[in-house]
Amino acid sequence: MEHLPVEVIGNILSRLGGARDVVIASATCQKWRDTCRKHLHTLEFNSGDWPVYRDITPRRLEILITQTIFQTTGLQGLSILMDDVDEFSASIVIAWLMYTRETLRRLSYNVRTSPNVNILEICGRQKLEKLVLAHNSITGVEPNFQRFPCLKSLSLSHVSISALDLSLLLTACPKLESLELVNPEIAMSDAQVTVELSSPTLKSIYVEEISLDKFMLEADSIERLHLRDCALELFELIGKGTLKHFKIDDVSVIHLDIGETVDNLEIVDVSNFTIIWPKFYQMISRSSKLRKLRLWDVAFDDEDEVVDLETIAFCFPQLNHLSLSYELRDGVMHYGVQGFSNLENVRVLELGWTVINDHFSYWVEELLKRCPNLKKMIIFGVVSEAKSREECQILASFTSSIVQLMRKYMHVEVEFEYE
Repeated sequence: MEHLPVEVIGNILSRLGGARDVVIASATCQKWRDTCRKHLHTLEFNSGDWPVYRDITPRRLEILITQTIFQTTGLQGLSILMDDVDEFSASIVIAWLMYTRETLRRLSYNVRTSPNVNILEICGRQKLEKLVLAHNSITGVEPNFQRFPCLKSLSLSHVSISALDLSLLLTACPKLESLELVNPEIAMSDAQVTVELSSPTLKSIYVEEISLDKFMLEADSIERLHLRDCALELFELIGKGTLKHFKIDDVSVIHLDIGETVDNLEIVDVSNFTIIWPKFYQMISRSSKLRKLRLWDVAFDDEDEVVDLETIAFCFPQLNHLSLSYELRDGVMHYGVQGFSNLENVRVLELGWTVINDHFSYWVEELLKRCPNLKKMIIFGVVSEAKSREECQILASFTSSIVQLMRKYMHVEVEFEYE
């Protein structure tokens, strides 16, 4: 241990993460204590990791954090997540940030203070590359002064910010590549809640728990778009056809437009969503590079709409991963097996049900026939705790059918996952 280079010791201590573990490990010897001061580059304070953080007073906790931070030089990563702790003194928190800001590359900050600490004003114009803010408020963004020339990743969770300030914040980040918005409190001056964002460098955006009238995103380099648990009247993406991964989960949206240029789409993942299939299909039909298509717990706006395998095989010739959840309503199977075209490149097939019936086994068999090069099949099912006699009989019949079916397809690996 004594012969380890100080740089290696610094990496070991930095990988520990938690400040308490770092302090304990650095007590190994004088060399480790010196290394902690000069070569430690990552430090984390998380109230969820150590119960003592929640048991001591905020003033005592401020002293512990201050002593630990001020014994380091050159921190590149600082995480202060005090979700379960009462308010800290703003002056103390400002001192932490002022002491570390010139070397920081990554900052995760969830601290309640009185008054609120303006992170943008303190850390702007520095070398920060990743910023994670939670339970904070952002007001009066000035892109020329509060500029983040190196920031590539921004995450805002439960942050209060106006639509204008959010737009200006993206303008202040000329190299931004990743954006996360989780349950933001969007302040608006009029009755209609509209957010308009623009970034020429943005590659990935994740939006969760947001309710808006209009959400318009202009991003010429966007590759990943994920909407989850959102209520939107209109969502529009304006780009140059760079989108590769499109995912929506439990989203309510009246008008959805991901642009006309979707030629580079590789993954489309839709779940818990009411869909107008002709309009949605029109959006993605030119995605000849599509490798994965997932339609899970999807309700169709028109009960007579059917997604047939013939269409999928014709439009998505490179598809290698197909996921469908079984739906049969009023005798209409929403994922039909009509036609004769095979899904030649499909290697993984995920199939599932919410309510099983006698038609499911037949549907599985027909899909297997259409995937001649299949390697793996995963079947997901929902089984109620209080099963009726009829449900038990149907499940038993399905199990027998699958056993017989897999004797014909010995080369296919089969997995079952039940909820």
